[in-house]
Amino acid sequence: MSSQALRLFRRLGGSSPGRWLYSKLICRRAPYFASIAPRVEALAPGRCVVRIRDRRAVRNHIGTVHAIALCNMAELAGGLATDATIPGSARWIPKGMTVRYLAKARGEMTATAKVAAIADASSAQDLHARVEVRDEGGTLVFDADIAMWVSPRKET
Repeated sequence: MSSQALRLFRRLGGSSPGRWLYSKLICRRAPYFASIAPRVEALAPGRCVVRIRDRRAVRNHIGTVHAIALCNMAELAGGLATDATIPGSARWIPKGMTVRYLAKARGEMTATAKVAAIADASSAQDLHARVEVRDEGGTLVFDADIAMWVSPRKET
């Protein structure tokens, strides 16, 4: 069974207005992500693509996209990719994130998260979401390795 987030994206993600609505709904569910005004462009098992526009609200004092805005973007993309990848019998939570700032982040940013399938959903384990953020020219400006703790969902 696929995740609720993936099912909703499959329903809404086929058009630009649908992706806009989907992104708004995700931010309503997790309000903190609204601070970066993300746009979820693609979501499938093992992969998620998120974009943010260059606007004053995400810039730092030197006019580049702020480091924490990039971290938020990476966590959103990594979390959605994880959610779309693991079976419905499992749950996840971020456990830690290692990031590298590789170049000045200017302009629109695109984060691509990739997550490998898990072999055994019946045991708790770390799953890594690897995220790359590129600028409009394709330059890699940031990357992250997010350790996700995946465990069997508790029966209620």
